[in-house]
Amino acid sequence: MNNTNTFPGLLDNAVKSFSNRPAYAFVGEEPITYLEVKNHVDSLIVLLEKLNIVPGDKVGLLSANMPNWGITYFAITSMGAVVVPMLPDFSSTEIKNVIDHSEMKALFVSRALQSKVVKDVKSNISSLISIDDFKIIDGNNNISYDPEQVSHKNYDVKESDIASIIYTSGTTGKSKGVMLSHLNICFTADKSRTVQPVNERDRFLSVLPLSHTYENTLGLILPMFGGACVYYINKPPTPAVLLPALKQVRPTIMLTVPLIIEKIYRSKVLPAFTDKLATRILYKIPMLRKKFNSLAGKKLMRTFGGELKFFGIGGAKLNKEVEKFLIESKFPYAIGYGLTETSPLLAGVAPGQTRLQSTGPALEGVTLKIDHAGKYTGEGEIWAKGPNVMLGYYKEPELTKEVITDDGWFKTGDLGLFDENNFLYIRGRSKNVIIGASGENIFPEDIESVINNFKHVAESLVIQQKGKLVALVHFNREEIEQQYKHVKEEVSHFVDEKCDELKAELREYVNDKVNKFSKIHIVETMQDEFQKTATKKIKRFIYA
Repeated sequence: MNNTNTFPGLLDNAVKSFSNRPAYAFVGEEPITYLEVKNHVDSLIVLLEKLNIVPGDKVGLLSANMPNWGITYFAITSMGAVVVPMLPDFSSTEIKNVIDHSEMKALFVSRALQSKVVKDVKSNISSLISIDDFKIIDGNNNISYDPEQVSHKNYDVKESDIASIIYTSGTTGKSKGVMLSHLNICFTADKSRTVQPVNERDRFLSVLPLSHTYENTLGLILPMFGGACVYYINKPPTPAVLLPALKQVRPTIMLTVPLIIEKIYRSKVLPAFTDKLATRILYKIPMLRKKFNSLAGKKLMRTFGGELKFFGIGGAKLNKEVEKFLIESKFPYAIGYGLTETSPLLAGVAPGQTRLQSTGPALEGVTLKIDHAGKYTGEGEIWAKGPNVMLGYYKEPELTKEVITDDGWFKTGDLGLFDENNFLYIRGRSKNVIIGASGENIFPEDIESVINNFKHVAESLVIQQKGKLVALVHFNREEIEQQYKHVKEEVSHFVDEKCDELKAELREYVNDKVNKFSKIHIVETMQDEFQKTATKKIKRFIYA
């Protein structure tokens, strides 16, 4: 058997085990098989050879999710070249920075995103290739993709080789190129099966960008270990697009971020129980609330196709109230924790084994510890060690030394603690911690969790200004408009007026629920949504 800790080895083994099983498809289309994936990969390697790509060269990938994304990814890495995925929502400036910093020689780009790669952006790239059909857009037009051609070169790809450089969009500023080896990614995907086994009857529905390490490792590489099929949506996953896709695919596994399920809870679930006075009163009775939530959970399962067994949530902390609902509704949610630098998974727990607000125990083969744990709180910075820890930041040896110790511990920058059963609880990012007037640690994420449970709040951010805590709040104006649609006068006038009223109510609501150090002094209304990363985390550095 070939080494499944390299991508070519993993693909070869998948073909041997699942040759004629479906591998990738757009929703509504016939899937291509694992054998067809392998054939396309071998033919695409020939095209890359014609373009003078050699092992170690950097090749970019800029596209929304599609079957050809995975084929391109495996072709680049199977010949020992390094894939540089870029998020589809990167600006032209960000794309140019990545192209220049990585020194990529070629770039696969989808037609939909081609306008972002104008002449001054593509810089020193020698070849621009359409990922939709593998045609040369810019470069040697005499070279073409031939699905009948197969490379006869034998590439010696080692598990320690760099497979990918992922440039993080980051919530704290400047992007960094994270170097991940074949072993980093393959190990993580393989060990993830100890949290959730995957088999050839599983159907993944992919809604997060493949260029992010979360979806990349768990939504592309993990399915290949078990011979599962991954379905892609060829439009943005709005409710109008997602609901029919869920009905058609009936996924067994999905990977999401908290924002998705939190929006569903606040816009669909909660109003059903709180719009009318009678149900609002009944919903406050614990026994009846659990019954209501159980019924809501069954309806939610039907919405997701009825066969869901694993609804993975990662990328940010899940709201406590929403998680309570998921527990009481018996919805098959799972929680994971990790970073791009750890390929990404460090800890995780399967459906039915979750504990409120915990990310679960360390992934098998990974060691976690709390550095300088507080004597009374047990809190400290989470450090990690294992085969999933990155090789380092590309061209940034000093930066790498700051986060990886001489004996291999990676400093996550996250604060947390373990319970008596070694379940990990995340307190927040160390960079986000606000120091109070008397030296107290104030975790803005905890305050935001309370704010986000207040009526009509879409999202929030807590910052410190001149020693005072300020809540930046984005209210759901559409929701408020619906409430006042019966008013004959200009609705926007009432919305603005209502937002002002809500600000005062919100401050009182929050300050009644947090400790004395975490009380809000000022509430400011944000007219627009906050800018976010690929995993829907707010880019805090913009608003600090």
